[in-house]
Formats: sequence, C-alpha cells, structure tokens
Amino acid sequence: MNDLEVINEKVFEDIKHADENGDEYWLARELQKVLDYKEWRKFKGVIDKAINACINSNVELLDHFVGAAKMVQTGDSWREVKDYKLSRYGCYLIAQNGDSRKKVIALAQTYFAVQTRKQELLEQEYNKLSEDEKRFYQRSLTRKGNYSLNQTAKHAGVKNFDKFHNYGYKGLYNGETADDIFKRKGLRYREDILDNMCSDELIANLFRISQTEQKLKNDNIKGEGNANITHYEVAKKIRNTIKELGGTMPEDLPTPNKSLKELEKKNKLKTLYETDVISEEVAGK
Repeated sequence: MNDLEVINEKVFEDIKHADENGDEYWLARELQKVLDYKEWRKFKGVIDKAINACINSNVELLDHFVGAAKMVQTGDSWREVKDYKLSRYGCYLIAQNGDSRKKVIALAQTYFAVQTRKQELLEQEYNKLSEDEKRFYQRSLTRKGNYSLNQTAKHAGVKNFDKFHNYGYKGLYNGETADDIFKRKGLRYREDILDNMCSDELIANLFRISQTEQKLKNDNIKGEGNANITHYEVAKKIRNTIKELGGTMPEDLPTPNKSLKELEKKNKLKTLYETDVISEEVAGK
C-alpha cells in the first residue's frame, strides 16, 4: 500500500462519527471535501445517483442515507444547509458513482468496499464466539483503545492518568472510581477490573474510551482539568443513553466467575490478546 492510500484511509476514518448507540456514520458535507468536490451542487448529483442505486437494489434507503440539516453563518446572517448522515455502505455507493478520474475516488471505492465486507464478516464471526471469547476480543479492543486515548490525553495536557481515567469511570458508574469498582467486584490484589468484566460491560467502556478520544480531538480540548471534565461528561452521557434505552447499568452487570488472566493461564481458551482471531479470519489469513 503506497503512502497516498494510507493517508486517505486515515482521512476516511478521521471524519467518521458515532451516534448515541455507537453506530458509525459519515456526513456528506465532510465526505465532499475529502473526495475533492468543490461544489455541493455537483456532489449532490453524485448523492442522488447513489440514492437511486440504493433504491434499485431493494435496500432500505433510510439505513444508509438520512437527511440532516444544519445552520451555518454567512456574514451577519444564518442559513440552513442540507446534509446527509451516511452509513459505510452509503459512502461506498457515493464513491461508486463519483468521478472515476479522481484518484481519491478509486481509493474511496476500495476502502469502503473492503471495510463494508469486513464489517459483515466481523459481525458473523463475532456472533459465533462464546461469552468468554467475546470478553477476550473486547478486552483486546479496550487495551488498544486506552493506549490511543492516553496518547490523545497526553497531547491535551494530561499527566495524572489514574485521575483522568477515574473521571471516566465516575461518569459511567454513577460516581464509582476504579478502586470502588475493584472493591465491589471483590477482586484480589493487583487484579485488573477490565479483566473481570463481561463482554457487555467491556463494550460500554470501549464506547466511553472511543467517544472521549473523539471529543478531545474534535473540540481540541487543552488542559488537564478540561480533559478530565470531558471524560466525565462523555461517560455520563453514555450512562444516560443506556438508561434511556432500558439497558442494564454497568455496575449491575454480572462479574464473570473467572478473570481473563485465569482463563488464559488454564489454557481454556485460545488467547485473543495477541492473535486477534476475528481479524485474521476476516483477512483470510
């Protein structure tokens, strides 16, 4: 893969958003800039072709193209501009109907086609896993997510990372710190609380981690205090969303009988920490 491909793949990921349910989406206005369309009028024509392709394929349109409008300021006045929330598949259809002479269009076609298929396979393989295998997989993602979050938080000015992460836990767990969670779970000395979470609890924490990193980046948060508050507020919103959806609060989810470290030592499962089995199956390795 050449440097241009790497750069553009990162660009597509950088403009990805997630809604309150954790579902990913892209905004057409942002995709327009990445795909090097100067005028919305011309890009809207591409969107219209993609929408027709979606309809002709008997695919549910609103799963992939959702109208969205926002107010923008032009001089002293405000006006409403039209936008779309797009699924990965919606972006793929747009790329397929874009100007094929643009190199970035070819890259977009490849990226969204591969990622759409990979996501389909990922879900299929994930659903076949046992609960403990799901725990290993989600733990691997939280480990990687925390590493990335720490790098972003460091850039924002965070030095006391224990305090920073406790702000996130307090928001998600109704005021509980990592130590409080540790004691509530009845863990032994030096046990990791994340190693003692079920897959659903790990998923909630992964969402907290990823959304906090996105918020720090998108809002260009600076200062340790501001980063801590951001972590708390993001986690609190996730908690409120779980409550609104009628889900189980993280602190009420069951603690597994065995930690991932125990399972690993007893060789009851193939360790997914380093192997990332799902990713390898998706890649056909």
